[in-house]
Amino acid sequence: MANITLSLPEELYNRMRAHSEYRWSEIARRAIEQKLDESELAEDLKALERAEKAFKAGQTISYKEMGKRLGLKHEL
Repeated sequence: MANITLSLPEELYNRMRAHSEYRWSEIARRAIEQKLDESELAEDLKALERAEKAFKAGQTISYKEMGKRLGLKHEL
């Protein structure tokens, strides 16, 4: 597993130290993963909007091909 270094304001760091019962690296890992998931979903939604415009313009392709062309991260 890769390691990263975070810079935190001193006050935030002190507050974290007061709660040693939490695994802060796990909390950070989950927050980063959630943010990436949200970002990828937003990209997929934009791609679907483009596909809807193309469909309305009379262009039709299969769902699988549409996902492939649009580079969707999630299967339709």
